[in-house]
Amino acid sequence: MSAQFLDKKRLEDLEEARLAVYAMKSRLATRRRKIRTEGRRHDYRLEFQRDRDRIIHSRAFRRLKHKTQVFVSTEGDHQRTRLTHTLEVAQIARTICRALSLNEDLAEAIALGHDLGHTPFGHVGEEVLHGIMSGRDNLDGLLDFDGLGSPGGFKHNTQSLRVVDILERRYLDEGLNLTEETRFGIVRHTSVPADVCYHPFESERFRMESPLFLEGQVVGVSDEIAQQAHDMEDGLRIGLVNLKTIERLDLMEEVIRRILPDYQATRRSFHRQNMLVRGTIHFLVTDLLLQSAKNIEAWAQDAAVRTTENYYTKLQEIPPGLVAFSDKGGALFRKLKAFVYREIINSFQVNRMDGRAILFVRNLFKAYYTNPRQLQDWALLRYAHSRREPYLRDVPLPDVPEAIRALQRQSDFLRLICDHIAGMSDRFAMEEFNKLCLPTATL
Repeated sequence: MSAQFLDKKRLEDLEEARLAVYAMKSRLATRRRKIRTEGRRHDYRLEFQRDRDRIIHSRAFRRLKHKTQVFVSTEGDHQRTRLTHTLEVAQIARTICRALSLNEDLAEAIALGHDLGHTPFGHVGEEVLHGIMSGRDNLDGLLDFDGLGSPGGFKHNTQSLRVVDILERRYLDEGLNLTEETRFGIVRHTSVPADVCYHPFESERFRMESPLFLEGQVVGVSDEIAQQAHDMEDGLRIGLVNLKTIERLDLMEEVIRRILPDYQATRRSFHRQNMLVRGTIHFLVTDLLLQSAKNIEAWAQDAAVRTTENYYTKLQEIPPGLVAFSDKGGALFRKLKAFVYREIINSFQVNRMDGRAILFVRNLFKAYYTNPRQLQDWALLRYAHSRREPYLRDVPLPDVPEAIRALQRQSDFLRLICDHIAGMSDRFAMEEFNKLCLPTATL
């Protein structure tokens, strides 16, 4: 029997037949700009597959391998990085979507793109940039926010949208030109504080306050499951917590009793650690699936959702917590999360790394702001092009001081520095700090 070539139309038909009526469909996906397909004889990728591929091939995605999740990536080979975290979120989200007959491709694209805007050094880098960009940290009096106003704050999911819409340059137009569905899922996978207001989300189908469709809800919860499970495992491996303490958690007692019948007979602690981590993920995903299936079915019946087209008319009515744990599962998960924060995230080892990260990010921002000519050529060129202003390196030397002062009076220039630092890997940020801020650095 000869192999069958499935073109895009056939794949869309198969997707429609396979997925639930309350799943997002590739055939209904929309983009801000039409994809250029001149010269292509065959089209065999669905729209959300194309989003996934564009994200994977982006430079921002590759840099995630050298960005901190919790433990600085230079401190060891086995701790999670932002990239491995992203892959684990995508894997969990695909599992959940497949079991609920939701769109795996869309969930995977959102998951792979959800942290593209994350800073070096984990969440502490995000907090430092937000302090500066919201006007709360004037860098020891260096910045005059009375003249600048608030530049709009910083949040990694909003920055991820900025990356895929503007900062990535792989095509003739700026950005990756992702579907509105993937863009919306990325920016809404976690909440956005009220004082973050840069690069607003624009879409014909969704508004920023719109409810999140089910695939987006799946990614949000998958992010939480992956984060708590791998932070627990990393904490165990480097000795921040011990196995006996973990075993006493209410969630672990449930996992051992219901999922791991051979646990007590297993002698080696290394094997026990592995069993607990995979058992935890299995327990949480199973609880989530059982409860979410009930929630979705009840809502679909109440809302009279019977066809895909009918579902799309009700996108603005989707309750925010349809994809959720049971009451018991949620309580157990919250206890695990509190334990991970208390014993691992708040440990002195992590806080020491965070203290160094604050030093790096603040001083890099100071260095670039004080002398913008220390920025790489491409950053200054992009800024000059976007504002139709002279390229700083082309300004005659006597006029440079005034040109720098003019830059320092523009909030867009602060955003340029913020974009530059946010895109750095841990390693590159430390190298830049050594070059720009340490008098003993090797020239």
